Amino acid sequence: MLDYPGLEALAAVVREGSFERAARRLHVTSSAVSQRVKQLEERVGQVLILRGTPCTGTDAGKRLCLHAEQVALLENELRRSNPDLMTDAPIPTLKLAVNADSLSTWFMDAMAEFTSAGNELLDLRIDDQDHTAQRLKEGEVIGAVTATGTTITGCNTWPLGTMRYVAAASPRFVEQYFEGGVTPATLALAPIMTYDRNDKLQDRWMHQYQLAAPRSAPPRHFIPSNYGYVRACEVGMGWGMHPTVLIEQQLAQGTLVELLPRKPLDVPMYWAHPRSAQASLERLTQCVMAAAKRWLEAV
Repeated sequence: MLDYPGLEALAAVVREGSFERAARRLHVTSSAVSQRVKQLEERVGQVLILRGTPCTGTDAGKRLCLHAEQVALLENELRRSNPDLMTDAPIPTLKLAVNADSLSTWFMDAMAEFTSAGNELLDLRIDDQDHTAQRLKEGEVIGAVTATGTTITGCNTWPLGTMRYVAAASPRFVEQYFEGGVTPATLALAPIMTYDRNDKLQDRWMHQYQLAAPRSAPPRHFIPSNYGYVRACEVGMGWGMHPTVLIEQQLAQGTLVELLPRKPLDVPMYWAHPRSAQASLERLTQCVMAAAKRWLEAV
């Protein structure tokens, strides 16, 4: 049997990023946390934590952290159904990966419904929808909203629906850069709003409608904030891809206009988690599916 005090210490260090913060969270000394992790590493015969700033888990360490999370979820369910049986079981924290656009729209409803009916805590990692699956593969998170519909080893995947994006900018920006039309030549000169280095939605839209000029490198702004991204487009800094559900008001008021009406980019979204956690994550999965059904386009 695994050393669960050691697992608890390991998970705390990986989650908090240091032995000191983990010790404060567990209400023990740093040396006690270090000793527990060391004993666990000796027991499994592998290094589980890469000491640094911050401390991170090795592949084996991440897998053990994932196991510890699943155990905490099961114990929490047992406590909820038998309050007198387990009075000191820790409240579980679920690490999830989600893209910023989902978090700003439909996923907030899923989280609200889930947390209102339970005591679990959530710890979110924000990443591009094309990269959240990697966090799940590496054992960094226990669930992910992803654009990856292909099979993820050891995981169950459910289709959620399609998030529709449109290319939009301010009327002044469109007049300045696209007076002669939206073409590969004009797009090559117009500044693009980009969320971060993983954001490829603008390039996907241009390629989908054959608007990407060969060997062109349009100027780009990088703004990793959904609100800031929309505002930057409203004030004329550049054009970008926006979820239609996020900019309905701006489109209605005319502060943003579509570059090419009726030419959207539809991105299928999926929910995935380890197959071994299906029972313990059933309620969260139901909340995610219900919220997605209300917000996303049907597949």
